[in-house]
Amino acid sequence: MRSGFGFPVGFVATTAVTAAAIAAGATGHPLLALVPLTAVVIVVAALATARAALGTAAFAWAAHSGFVLGRAGELVFGPPALIAAAVLVAAAALAAAAATAARRGRAGHVVFPEVTEDERDLAALRARFV
Repeated sequence: MRSGFGFPVGFVATTAVTAAAIAAGATGHPLLALVPLTAVVIVVAALATARAALGTAAFAWAAHSGFVLGRAGELVFGPPALIAAAVLVAAAALAAAAATAARRGRAGHVVFPEVTEDERDLAALRARFV
């Protein structure tokens, strides 16, 4: 999905998950409503670009703040909204970084360089004298 459809898919999925969470009564338990929204952000980060993941995280926060924490679609700014923002942005950033590393690993890029035998010998010598 690296063709530019990451954010639109994230937008639609976030809207559907938020509506389902509200229908299931998540307004009484806002942290529980954050779990499926975080899952949407992680899936978008894994399948699309980091920008799409961060955009989805921003929209997920707005939907959570406006319709789960606040009921009239007005954004709520307070400790629960700050926690939601931190969770969603952290999930987007970490999942995007992991997905990028995995893509580079599959493409043949060296993600973690190999340690040569000479470097191991040198490390062993240093360990003896330290």
